[in-house]
Amino acid sequence: MKPAADLTDEDYVALSDFRHALRRFQAFSEARAVDVGLTPQQHQALLAIRGASEPEVTVGYLADRLILKQHSATGLVDRLEALQLVSRHEGVPDRRRSVLRLTDKAEALLASLSATHREEIGRLKPLLIEMLARLG
Repeated sequence: MKPAADLTDEDYVALSDFRHALRRFQAFSEARAVDVGLTPQQHQALLAIRGASEPEVTVGYLADRLILKQHSATGLVDRLEALQLVSRHEGVPDRRRSVLRLTDKAEALLASLSATHREEIGRLKPLLIEMLARLG
């Protein structure tokens, strides 16, 4: 990593271009979520639950993945539950913990969104690889 004093004009251009590409993808993602009736945060929550490496996804896990406070994640899960996108189940072996699961409705929405996102990432991949090479 270059010290700040060693950054060139080209480094700043590369950083700016990379940040812009990330923001454009984020805007794309947010718009696709809204297109199917979700908020961007709801989409991210569904993706975090579906893509969890943990065997049991809890509100605490979701809060960590979405960088939210526990009470904010609880409110998000409440809203997802009201939309019939998430269900809560007793944890095993600790039955006091609520384990989150996607409903069939959420699975279908997420599958469609994820396919669209993979297509966009495929389109952006060469550009991102080139940008990362400029930053490295």
